Amino acid sequence: MKAFYLHRDIKPEELPSTLTNDAPPPICEPGSSEVLIDVYSAALNFFDILAIQGKYQVKYPHPYVPGVELAGVISKNSPIPEGCDFIPGKTRVFGAAQGAYGEQAKADCWQLMEVPEGMSFEEASGLFVTWPTSYAALKFRADLQPDEWVLVHAGAGGVGLCAIQIAKAMGAKVIATAGTPDKLRVCKDIGGADYAINYRDKDWQQQVKDITDGHGVDVVYDPVGLIIPSLKVIAWNGRIIVVGFVAGSIEKIPANLILLKNVAVTGVHWGAYSRNEPDKIPETWIALMELFASKRIKPTVFERIYEGLESVPEGLNDLASRKTWGKAVVRVRADPLHPPKGRGKL
Repeated sequence: MKAFYLHRDIKPEELPSTLTNDAPPPICEPGSSEVLIDVYSAALNFFDILAIQGKYQVKYPHPYVPGVELAGVISKNSPIPEGCDFIPGKTRVFGAAQGAYGEQAKADCWQLMEVPEGMSFEEASGLFVTWPTSYAALKFRADLQPDEWVLVHAGAGGVGLCAIQIAKAMGAKVIATAGTPDKLRVCKDIGGADYAINYRDKDWQQQVKDITDGHGVDVVYDPVGLIIPSLKVIAWNGRIIVVGFVAGSIEKIPANLILLKNVAVTGVHWGAYSRNEPDKIPETWIALMELFASKRIKPTVFERIYEGLESVPEGLNDLASRKTWGKAVVRVRADPLHPPKGRGKL
């Protein structure tokens, strides 16, 4: 069975050229609650890069196969745990499974969902982490209301494009930031942002104030690490959501700035909901599936599909160097229900 087999942590400058498929993966024996998946598509994530470098909060014992998000079909030889209604060889699923960068992986049944009708494996492979993260951030943590202003940093990224679409579906007005003209167009043309500004502009904060007629933004969605500069454009009773630290540093926020405008700073950790608020998981997915079915939101897959497991190193390097937008994915197998289509550039 073909897979990328990581023997050790690698140095940042090596990323990810030392990933190899010259050895078989560990024997994929499913546990009592697990199923086997024939992988058709795998999503590329920043946390995969950190895990490969040994910098992630979860340390995987070597050797192991990297990758977490995937979509595929329940294997014909898969066991089916009691209470699981998947059909071997037929049920199309997406979800989380360690070892997504391989032709076959195993996962807990509860970590998988059926692929929505009409959705390709490439689109489905990037749903499981980014979409519920953005929904939980805006719905549960920010309590976003119609007609409020939302500032979405890194709006062309995987979680950013999700946040833009969800905020618009909730009736908000969205200002997105990005660092290049192409990504600004992605924020508006693909994400649906009302406004897009370049965070590299020295006057980007003034642009936000001008757009909102001096009101400022009610919610800041920050997966980057831009809380301190965002405090200058937040409105009274504003809410800042800490989503991640793509910029690489963790800010120390001056508490007086939080006090002056009655600001709430809150975090979102979707992965911890299963332990702390499991009832929020079905609520979130029911809401998201209704939004997908109504076409109010849609998966945002990067214009280039990385073909074959051998393209994983290139895809991870492109992700690390900010060459991608939306969700970058690797096609492991061809999807007979959704043959590849030409994807034009913006």
